[in-house]
Amino acid sequence: MLLLLIVVAVFLLLALYTELRRRRIYARHKPAGTLGFVDCAYVHYVRSRPPAVSGDVPRLLFIHGASGNLQDLHLAFAPHFTDTHEMLFVDRPGLGFSERNLPPDASPRDQARRIAALLKMLDFGPAVVIGHSFGASVAAALALEAPERVRGLVFLAPATHPWNGGVAWYYKLAALPVIGELFCRTLALPAAERLAPASMRNVFAPASVPEGYDTAIGVDLLFRPESFRANAMDLAAFNRHLAQQCRDYGAITQPALAITGDQDTVVWPSIHSKGLARDLPNCRLIELPGAGHMPQHSHTEEIVALIRGL
Repeated sequence: MLLLLIVVAVFLLLALYTELRRRRIYARHKPAGTLGFVDCAYVHYVRSRPPAVSGDVPRLLFIHGASGNLQDLHLAFAPHFTDTHEMLFVDRPGLGFSERNLPPDASPRDQARRIAALLKMLDFGPAVVIGHSFGASVAAALALEAPERVRGLVFLAPATHPWNGGVAWYYKLAALPVIGELFCRTLALPAAERLAPASMRNVFAPASVPEGYDTAIGVDLLFRPESFRANAMDLAAFNRHLAQQCRDYGAITQPALAITGDQDTVVWPSIHSKGLARDLPNCRLIELPGAGHMPQHSHTEEIVALIRGL
C-alpha cells in the first residue's frame, strides 16, 4: 500500500511539473507568423516577399522534419532568398504552433492535404517545395495530392521509403491511446529536457550543433505534451504509411533533387535518397561529402545554389 502511494505521489508531482513547464514554454514563445484557419484547424505559417520586387517572383515552400518546427528551415534559408523569392514556411500539424486535428495515425498525405488547403487559401504556387527528413515525405505527398501547386521538389536528407526496423520505444508508447496521453503528461517532458542535448548532437553529427540553435528554433516547443504526442503519432505509423505512398512515386514528374549527406546515420541514403532517384522519373541524386542529417545548416551555401539551379 505504501509503495502504491509513493508511485501515485511521484506521478502527481511529474504531472504538476509537466503542466508548469508547459505553461512556461507557451509564455516564452509566441507565433512568429500568421495563424490561418484551414481544413478545420489553425495552421501557423511565415510568408515573406521580396520588398523591392514587383510582379511575379519565384516561390519556395519549406516543410520541416520530425521533432522540429518551421524555424529550423527558416533559420537556414530565409536570409539567402529574402531579396529574390517569395517564401512560405509552414508548421506541420501538431508541431510548432499548428493544430493537429487529424486522425491519430495521420499519414504524410493527410498532412499534405492540410498544406494544400493552406496554399489554396493563400493562392500560393506553383512553388519549388523543399522538404527535410519527414518533411520530404510530405513534400512528395503534396506533389501527389496537389501537383498543380508544385513546380519542383528538393528533398533534404529525405525519409520517403519504408525500412527494416522501427522507431524508438518512447514514440510507440507516446502514440498509444490513454497510456500514451498519460506518458506525455508525466514522464515525457522531463525526460526530453534532459535527453535533448545529446539527441541534437547525434542528429547534427558529424557537424557541431550551431551556437544557440535550440533557442533560435524553440526546441522546447516539442516538449509540450500535445506536440510530443503528435510527433510520436507521426513516427509510430510512418513506416506503414511510406510502404503505401512510395508505390505512387512514379506519378511525380516534376524536376526533383534528392540531396543527402554521405555521413547521415539518422536515415539511410541507400534506402531513401537513392530510392527517390530510382522511383521518380526526373529526380537527380546529390551526395554531399561529410554531411550528416542536417545539411541545411552544415552545407547551406551548396544547397542554396542547388535550389537556385532547380
